[in-house]
Amino acid sequence: MSLTATSFDWVRDLVRKESAIVLQPGKEYLVEARLLPIARQMGLADVGKLVESVRVRPNADDTRKIVEALTTNETSWFRDGDPFTALTSTVLPALVSARGANERLQIWSAACSSGQEPYTIAMLLDDALPNAASRVAISATDLSREMVQRTRAGRFSQLEVNRGLPAPMLVRHFTRAGNEWEVSANLRRMVNASECNLAAPLPRMGPFDVVYLRNVLIYFDLPTKQSILRRVRDLMRPDGWLFLGAAETTLGVDDSWERVVIGRSSAYRPLKGK
Repeated sequence: MSLTATSFDWVRDLVRKESAIVLQPGKEYLVEARLLPIARQMGLADVGKLVESVRVRPNADDTRKIVEALTTNETSWFRDGDPFTALTSTVLPALVSARGANERLQIWSAACSSGQEPYTIAMLLDDALPNAASRVAISATDLSREMVQRTRAGRFSQLEVNRGLPAPMLVRHFTRAGNEWEVSANLRRMVNASECNLAAPLPRMGPFDVVYLRNVLIYFDLPTKQSILRRVRDLMRPDGWLFLGAAETTLGVDDSWERVVIGRSSAYRPLKGK
C-alpha cells in the first residue's frame, strides 16, 4: 500500500473539511481503492504520489475529485422498499387531501447518487396522480458533480436497471437509447438535479412536503447530524414527512421530530413548537 499514515490523515482532514464525512482509522484500503483510478488518470504511479502532488500544489478540481471519490454512491431502484410503499399508501393521500388542487407537491431526494431514488419517486407519482408532471416537483441533490450530471442525463445501463426496477415499470417509463435505458419525458419534467453539500449552508429550496434523507446521516458525527436535521427541518412544511435510512433515526439526535410508524417503515414529522 502506497498510502502513508500522514497521507491518510491529510485525506481524512480534507474530506471532513469539505463534506463533514468522517473516515475512521482502518479505512486506508478504501482510500487506496477509490483514489487509485484518479492517480492513474493523472499519470501518477500510486495514491501516495497523488496525495503528495495535491498537497504541494492544491487546486479546486483535484481536491473535488478526491472528495467526490470518497463519498458513497451505492444505490438501487426501490431501495429498502418500505419507504416507497409508505409514500403511496399513507403520505401521498394525506398530502393530496391537505393541499389545494392547484398546489404543487415538493419533494427532496437528498444525496440522490446517480438518480435511482428520485426517479423511483417520480415513477410512483406518475402512476398515482393524473398530470403528475405538472403537480410534482422533485429536487434531487448530491455532493458529487458527476452524480448530478448522471441524474440529469436520466440514462442507465442494463446492469443498473436490473437492480430492483420491476419490468412493467421499465417498459412503462423508459425507452431504449443505444445500450442504455432513458427515463421518459414525464419523469424528467418532475426531477431537477443540482449540487448540494449537506454539511454546508443549504441553498434556498422548498418548502418541502416530503424529504428523503436516506443512508447519509450514518457518515457524519453527532453535531453534524444535529445541524443537518435542524436545517432540513427549516426547509420543510409544518406537516411534512421525513424518511431516513433503516439504520438511522432522530431519536437521541434531535428531539424536534415525531416518529410515525407506517406499516413496516417509519417516517418523521416536525413537532409543533420545537
